[in-house]
Amino acid sequence: METLTSPLSLAERWLTYQQENPKSRIRDAARALGVSEAELLATRCTGQANSPVTFLSGDFRELLKQVPGLGRVMALTRNDSAVHERKGEYQKVSFNGQMGLVLGEDIDLRLFMSHWQFGFAVDENGRRSLQFFAADGEAVHKIYLLEESNQAAYEALVAQYRASHQPATLITHPTPSSAVEADDATIDAEGFRAAWRAMTDTHEFFGLLRHYGVTRTQALRLGPPELLRQLDTQAIERALRLASEQQLSVMIFVASRGCIQIHTGPTERIVPTGPWLNVLDPDFNLHLKVGDIAQAWAVQKPTTDGIVTSVELYDAAGNNLLLLFGKRKPGIPELSAWRELVAAL
Repeated sequence: METLTSPLSLAERWLTYQQENPKSRIRDAARALGVSEAELLATRCTGQANSPVTFLSGDFRELLKQVPGLGRVMALTRNDSAVHERKGEYQKVSFNGQMGLVLGEDIDLRLFMSHWQFGFAVDENGRRSLQFFAADGEAVHKIYLLEESNQAAYEALVAQYRASHQPATLITHPTPSSAVEADDATIDAEGFRAAWRAMTDTHEFFGLLRHYGVTRTQALRLGPPELLRQLDTQAIERALRLASEQQLSVMIFVASRGCIQIHTGPTERIVPTGPWLNVLDPDFNLHLKVGDIAQAWAVQKPTTDGIVTSVELYDAAGNNLLLLFGKRKPGIPELSAWRELVAAL
């Protein structure tokens, strides 16, 4: 069912919410008001030159190809439980149909453009950003300008992609329901385990899930027991702290529906704050709501370069929150120090 919100009533409700909750973020406000983040932003599209929000249209693939011209920025991708923020430059932006890559030294993204439905340029009291949303109004990726970013290039980009019609209301479409998990007894578990053991590349894993009709958490239950170990939900903090102490670089993956964002490098300043576990480094920030972790696993997958080991986090609904690997590149075996670190969790 489509939803159509009233701009005036929603704008007023948002203003009241902000007055009552001055430190709240737009994502929290949207949830409290029963709408999407994109719908809230649309209420501030005035269509005037000084509008704080500008609705964008056009091919977002072509827009992203111009983002390197902004210089150094901050990329943000999040899900309900993890926020991944990485500073750097967008480099080597490419697309193959609806699949995209950004392969900079600092900003490393996998893009699924079929989910990029809405785009906005947002000015929050001088903090400028490009923000993109799925058809249900859920954020898929945001790009924030920094003090050193190219402001003129940003203004030119916004002018180029500014929609001729600036809607104050937004029609969103609910997210399709997730497929129902099949009963374990109906799965060819032996075949699935054999196929897992025969993998030569970690990317084959998602093909196995589709072929055998299993969900990700079901795969962890049914996979090869010698390659899987369930961890306690606090293991992620220990893993990050051990990597920091040993000066081991890691790879941290956080995904929205339309983007996977990857940090490769050290994690140094690890700060728990209330329900959040944070990494607060100069160029990389992670915010993880630890209470949302229902399952944590140490997972091993065979490749032509040897075993690749990850720590994987899932919520109660089976959604992946975060993946943690040791730093590695194709053709280079995983560091034994990383494998030993995970074995010690």
